[in-house]
Amino acid sequence: MIVELTMHHDGEALTTQLPKAMTDRLSLSNGDRIYAVETEQGILLTTVDPDLARVMESGARISARYENALRELAK
Repeated sequence: MIVELTMHHDGEALTTQLPKAMTDRLSLSNGDRIYAVETEQGILLTTVDPDLARVMESGARISARYENALRELAK
């Protein structure tokens, strides 16, 4: 889903609102954290902490590389 958003002044910050249909579909509620990530294409809003995602990807690579050793250690 692509939605055009409008920025508004709120004191010294700019704010915007996400449509209810989008927040419902993503199970977002008041107080939830989302992350704004600058990319070459613009701004990506995500519910996934980019640092945690990098750690999880690293863990998956390590698990794949040492799959046999980890299987033996688990016995």
